[in-house]
Amino acid sequence: MSRQKNPEGETSPTQTEPTGTLEARAREFISLKNPLQHGSNCKVVLVAPDDVPHIWDKVLPYIELSQTDEKELSPDDFLDSLVGGEMQLWVIVEDKEIIACIISRFANYPQKKVFRIVFVGGEGMKKWLEFLPLIEDFALMNGCTFIEVWGRKAWLRILKDWKCTYHIITKDLTARMH
Repeated sequence: MSRQKNPEGETSPTQTEPTGTLEARAREFISLKNPLQHGSNCKVVLVAPDDVPHIWDKVLPYIELSQTDEKELSPDDFLDSLVGGEMQLWVIVEDKEIIACIISRFANYPQKKVFRIVFVGGEGMKKWLEFLPLIEDFALMNGCTFIEVWGRKAWLRILKDWKCTYHIITKDLTARMH
């Protein structure tokens, strides 16, 4: 596993203008907000990069079940990026058991910074979907002006106040390689 630090610089310490490195801001968010919010007996927790290996075996089954045929990222790729701080792991806990997880990352475009959810897997979505505004707060705290989800079209039925900005259309070229 490689460990790379995010070389982001210092800026103003306001709610929407973050200070320090991504890892420092994530630790600040964890200390300010966790356990984040409670709904029924459920909570959402942002996992510190150093703690990811300690719970990896508990989230791995959710990641493996949701792998697509495209295979852009393997579970090991997620692990390396989570421990290295390039991605964030969010776990949904109910009665001290992890029931779901979310993996996110930041995407920097020339005109905006986006908080991208690249993976969601688990059970009991109705219990924890209410925590999405808290994750949006984290995105805002880290200078993001948009949030996006990489997922199936079915998310549009669930995320009522979201819109489909564009589709990603793919073609498998491996058959032409031989």
